[in-house]
Amino acid sequence: MSDGNKKSKISSSRRLGLKIRLLAVATQMLQEEKEQKAREREAVLAERLPPLNLSGLSLQELQDLCKELHHKIDVVDEERYDVGLKVSKNDTEIENMKIKITEIQSKFKKPHLKRVKISAEAMLSVLLGSKHKESFDFKANLKTVKKEEEKKEEVTDWRKNVEAMSGMEGRKKLFDASGN
Repeated sequence: MSDGNKKSKISSSRRLGLKIRLLAVATQMLQEEKEQKAREREAVLAERLPPLNLSGLSLQELQDLCKELHHKIDVVDEERYDVGLKVSKNDTEIENMKIKITEIQSKFKKPHLKRVKISAEAMLSVLLGSKHKESFDFKANLKTVKKEEEKKEEVTDWRKNVEAMSGMEGRKKLFDASGN
């Protein structure tokens, strides 16, 4: 219905009567569901726990019955503890997944920003506002790096070098040179 001026075909008194009937039916269904669950619970308890017949039992039989009941209670407590751990683990997983879902849903595409060319002076005036009174020369504050000239090895006659290194004297010079 795109028109806001259109009235519904059902009168308000009829709509109210339908709501009351729906609520009455819903409460009746809830009551029936509760009764059904109570009957199922009673049936399960009657199946799992037969009625106790304590009359005519001797002291030893009563003690054995108590031990058996304590053992059953321990088994049920262990199962309850295990189920409780599983439930708490599942609850934490559900919470983590809810957090992930909200993170995924909250992400949005970043808008494409236009590149603005602005000088350092204008940027400082925008950032500092009225505090910016003096101008800075940023290039003057930069360190200057001197390039080291590569040392060129002197080109000498290789024959003189071979003659100097020959013999024990040459080996001694090589040993001394490698040690330094």
